[in-house]
Amino acid sequence: MQALLTAGVVSLAITLFGTPLFIRLFKRLGWGQFIRDDGPVSHHAKRGTATMGGLVVILATLVGYFAGTLSSGERIQVSALLVLFMMVGLGVVGFVDDFLKTRNQRSLGLGGWAKILGQVAVAVAFALLALQFPNRDGLTPATTAVSVFRDTRFDFVLLFGAVGGLLVYLVWVAFITTATSNGVNVADGLDGLATGASILSIGAFIIIGFWQNNQYAFDAALDPSVAYKAYYVRDPLDLAIVATAIVGALVGFLWWNTSPAQIFLGDTGSLALGGALASLSVLSRTELLLLPIGGLFVIVTGSVILQRAYFKVSGGKRIFLMSPLHHHFELKGWAEVTVVVRFWIIAGLLAAAGVGAFYLEWLSR
Repeated sequence: MQALLTAGVVSLAITLFGTPLFIRLFKRLGWGQFIRDDGPVSHHAKRGTATMGGLVVILATLVGYFAGTLSSGERIQVSALLVLFMMVGLGVVGFVDDFLKTRNQRSLGLGGWAKILGQVAVAVAFALLALQFPNRDGLTPATTAVSVFRDTRFDFVLLFGAVGGLLVYLVWVAFITTATSNGVNVADGLDGLATGASILSIGAFIIIGFWQNNQYAFDAALDPSVAYKAYYVRDPLDLAIVATAIVGALVGFLWWNTSPAQIFLGDTGSLALGGALASLSVLSRTELLLLPIGGLFVIVTGSVILQRAYFKVSGGKRIFLMSPLHHHFELKGWAEVTVVVRFWIIAGLLAAAGVGAFYLEWLSR
């Protein structure tokens, strides 16, 4: 518990009190947001607002995690390092994209395929590493099985053989990573929207990791021979600690990111947060449970897909006034703060539904 509290408090303090320094630095460097001309007119006033705030969140998360773990005497575990690897790796991809936007003063940075290639490269490296580093009980951070509340019997290696199964597993993890990171990126269109929704989604994994760790400790105390009977997860407490560090960093950052935002996450932050969310689901063996936990990101991404598909099929007609979905409600006359708060409520309800389903599955056993 001490590690959780310390990690959250330290990361929160860094973003809450340190973000103004980064805002001034980023403005001096000319790292200001470029606004699309075809977006809502109200957004044009945001042109030049400091961006790449994801750098602050990543830094605070790193310091918070290591401070929490080392100060409490906990060992640094490989699972949390893998989450940080994914977060930093996708943050680098996003930073390159943001830097090109600010340097060229246009809304397009990396090309679409170049960005996806970067995301896939990081995801594949993560997936391969996650199959290494068995602990004394033989558990590796990830497995080749598809998981919901825990690993299912749908194991890629058992179904497709060693080589084929590994390739399918890599595609699976790459899909989860690109879908989640792009989902958070799409949601990052209003002040504080992606930040607040990420707090709720990643916060769900604090509860899941803490619960998995307690169940392991309970089973091991009853009978050491049935260790990991409840959940076959390598480092559940460490996953909870790193998730707490991320949430703490986001809470402090939200103070400056909420309307009217003084700094934006940028692709640096949105891709990094999506990567962290994806890696937490893979390593906690709750991959498909990510659908409700990150449900808001699924909804806003789905609105973009539906809009584009219907536009092509109907010969130029639209379902929404503008996609992603939050811009549709803006154009209908909703105030930006109203859209953000209502979407936060939806994100919270969906995350709660995911955690509730996780707990009900345990009760059923």
